[in-house]
Amino acid sequence: MRVTIGEIREMKQRGEKIPMLTAYDYATAKLIDEAGVPLILVGDSLGMVMLGYESTIPVTMDEMIHHTKAVVRGTKHALVIGDMPFMTYHVSVEDALRNAARFIQDGGAQAVKLEGGEVVAEKVSRLVACGIPVQGHIGLTPQSVHQLGGYKVVGKTPEVAVRLLNDAKALEEAGVFSIVLECVPAPLSRMITERVAVPTIGIGAGKYCDGQVQVISDILGLYTDVVPKHAKQYARLNEAITTAVTNYIAEVKSEAFPTPKQSYEMDESVLAQIEA
Repeated sequence: MRVTIGEIREMKQRGEKIPMLTAYDYATAKLIDEAGVPLILVGDSLGMVMLGYESTIPVTMDEMIHHTKAVVRGTKHALVIGDMPFMTYHVSVEDALRNAARFIQDGGAQAVKLEGGEVVAEKVSRLVACGIPVQGHIGLTPQSVHQLGGYKVVGKTPEVAVRLLNDAKALEEAGVFSIVLECVPAPLSRMITERVAVPTIGIGAGKYCDGQVQVISDILGLYTDVVPKHAKQYARLNEAITTAVTNYIAEVKSEAFPTPKQSYEMDESVLAQIEA
């Protein structure tokens, strides 16, 4: 059985921390799911770590659906969240409904994530009313990176801090089942977490959030173009992969690979018949 949004809410009520990770492909999603992560986000961060874009902005719905399908096929237990890309929910409620439905119907996701606070509250409310679970996202919102002036901490001034508090309350009232807080000062994250009943999931937002989310490529050391301050490398697979490929090249050139063990044989009588 898959994790439900009700179970995620109950984790906050019990004081149990909520781990969340991104995934973009079948094999990785399967490993994460089997390890027991309850929430998996098919993030539009795939634009950078999988597709090589400079930001998340160029990511399309078709690309997101493609990767979401793969992640859903690789999971049995985790609740899979599809990240709605830039301008797929901003223009109208109708756009938001249509594109969110694609994640659920075509992609197989169980929920969607939208960036923004009060400005998207009406759309969130309509999605929830139609039976689509929604995760909110405030603080540093990568789809607004040009407006924000880059990737930086959000909420250091009283004005912005109050706005984030209001955004969190607006999202809670609109019906989100959780809220991602990205690059928000830890004391402010603590205040938001204490003032909303829904779980908060932090990324660069300190330890007081109800849960934490990280980009899988960051914690495994696979994506090295940018290593965020808030990411911890639990493995350095970039080094392991480079070593493995280097050894493979050397063994092919030296004819150490393949060995007879990696080769398939056939009856010599068959060869004799062919030569005859």
